[in-house]
Amino acid sequence: MGTAWYPEQWPESRWEEDLRMMEGAGLKVVRVGEFAWSRMEPAEGKFDFDWLDRAIRAAAKHHIVAVVGTPTATPPAWLTQKYPDTLRVEENGQRVTHGNRAHASVSSPRYREFCRRIAEQMAMRFGHNPDVVGWQIDNEYGYALMSYDEVTRKQFQDWLQAKYKTLESLNAHWATSYWSQTYDNWAQIPIPVGPHNPGLMLEWKRFVTYSWTSYQQNQIDVIRKHADARQFITGNFMGFFDGFDHYQIAEPLTFASWDDYVGTGHVDPVSNGLSHDLTRGFKRQNFWVMETQPGAVNWSPLNNFLNKGEARAMAWQAIGHGADDINYWQWRSAMNGQEEIHGVLVGADGTPVPFLEEVSQTAHEFAKVQDSFRGTVPVSQVALLYSYDSHWAVQFQKHTEKYDDIALLKKYYGAIRRLSQGIDVVSAYAPLAGYKLVVAPDLNVLPEDLADHLLEYVRNGGHLVLGPRSGMKDEFNGLLPQRQPGFLGDALGSRVEQYYALEKDFPISGQWGSGTTTLWAEQLRAPAEGGEVLLRYGKSNGWLDDQPAAVTRTYGKGRITYIGAILDDRLMASAAEWMVQKSGVTPVFGPLPDGVEVSARTGGGKQVFVLINFSQENKDVKLPPAMNGLLMKQQGDGVSLPPYGVEVLVSSK
Repeated sequence: MGTAWYPEQWPESRWEEDLRMMEGAGLKVVRVGEFAWSRMEPAEGKFDFDWLDRAIRAAAKHHIVAVVGTPTATPPAWLTQKYPDTLRVEENGQRVTHGNRAHASVSSPRYREFCRRIAEQMAMRFGHNPDVVGWQIDNEYGYALMSYDEVTRKQFQDWLQAKYKTLESLNAHWATSYWSQTYDNWAQIPIPVGPHNPGLMLEWKRFVTYSWTSYQQNQIDVIRKHADARQFITGNFMGFFDGFDHYQIAEPLTFASWDDYVGTGHVDPVSNGLSHDLTRGFKRQNFWVMETQPGAVNWSPLNNFLNKGEARAMAWQAIGHGADDINYWQWRSAMNGQEEIHGVLVGADGTPVPFLEEVSQTAHEFAKVQDSFRGTVPVSQVALLYSYDSHWAVQFQKHTEKYDDIALLKKYYGAIRRLSQGIDVVSAYAPLAGYKLVVAPDLNVLPEDLADHLLEYVRNGGHLVLGPRSGMKDEFNGLLPQRQPGFLGDALGSRVEQYYALEKDFPISGQWGSGTTTLWAEQLRAPAEGGEVLLRYGKSNGWLDDQPAAVTRTYGKGRITYIGAILDDRLMASAAEWMVQKSGVTPVFGPLPDGVEVSARTGGGKQVFVLINFSQENKDVKLPPAMNGLLMKQQGDGVSLPPYGVEVLVSSK
């Protein structure tokens, strides 16, 4: 466990006391430097890293290692004043001013050169420092904000030309004869602002991904050139932030990290667990939580404090889902600045806030049991597929303003994970051979190569479950000539006859019981031989009355299922139970009372379980045999968990 520390904000005479308190609290890591460009390069070409060297060396004396962040989210005033072309231009044509963060232009060649230079100078200084374990690129990637200037527009046009080769190809794929959008010169193509051609809008999001990936690579290249191979390189993502395709930007990183904040309210273990599993799925390996909420934040509509014990439960949930490190933001309150009343571990007066006691308890628990977790990773029988192309395509054309594809993903995740007790959230193109069940709730963009990938999984014995709006679009965000689910229709033996945005709930019933569909419903054709109807609509709008809502069919050695409705919670639970049983998925632990989550990590001939009670009541959990508890002194074959209670169990595998 660690924290973000900003030694540049404090006199060096204060450092020793801060580090002494960190060591006493059990903290082992500090992230430093990511906002300190003006201190590292106080004037153009004049570098000062001596102070940071002393800070890292001082931390090491207290058995604390450093992660060094490149400071490119906050360029210094001398840079933006002398070179205003490094500042972003907003959609309205106004150039942003200095003094916030993420105000630089990711597409500015000049800015990239300055970023490359500061990263290289840092790597030359700290790339062989034994007390530096790794690097963080930038900070939250400038929220993926882009500059709407002519430089960026020309880069976008050049990127499109390199991809499409000819305007004839682009015009055909975007169907630009619609509304006289046809282009006869690459320079005519705009940056989309507001609703626009769906093909143009999707390609812009891909270009944003390309821009931030190449911006990141610009720094990775010089760090790798000068740094030890043992030093990792990561970047701190933000859960389901959709500014770019995280699968692409995470590819060159050693591992992914993310910033785990609740904001207003309290932790939702389903939402939080889903975000952990999403982050783990970016590279299909363990991850770090680079920032997490120190009780409260300052940017939410209501900055309430987490309940006592809640942050400890959050930290242990992250570990259970594959995190290897948890870092709190931040160590001490800044004396001024936009985040001066954000939650911290130490107040502006330099003394601990009450929350530090909970952090210290958790850090010492980590130290106590960390050897049992070494070499372990979550292993799942179920995969949930997520596609940024599909997410963007749905967001561009919701058809009903309340349609929320992430909420639908969460609905499937919560119902299935309660039974399977483990899920991988991965790219639709990820290897699927090891999964018994693969679920894709919103695979709107489903080109032929992706369909072939999924069909191979089904032919070899897998069970693929598709949700609403699947298989509607090609890779250019254009409608497929086939009805949904597009290239998977023949295998399903059915198709979507019509889709409906609903103004009210309609009844639905079948093998999974009776309930309602809300927001969205698709009228399916009865499946061909080898298929069956699982749900039908009741009396509704006339068109849907008694029509199939969910169908399934065997294909090859496996099975493909299509659910064309958004099910209520009770029906979703029944559907999940059917999916799990039909696919042969088994829970990793055993029956659990409501409100208790279990996660498993496997490796080195053992299995480690993290049990957490997220409810507000005491919960008794019956343990499988041969379980060794590491945190609590449980008696017999059970453990009693208080609210936010945690137990770590080890079993020989």
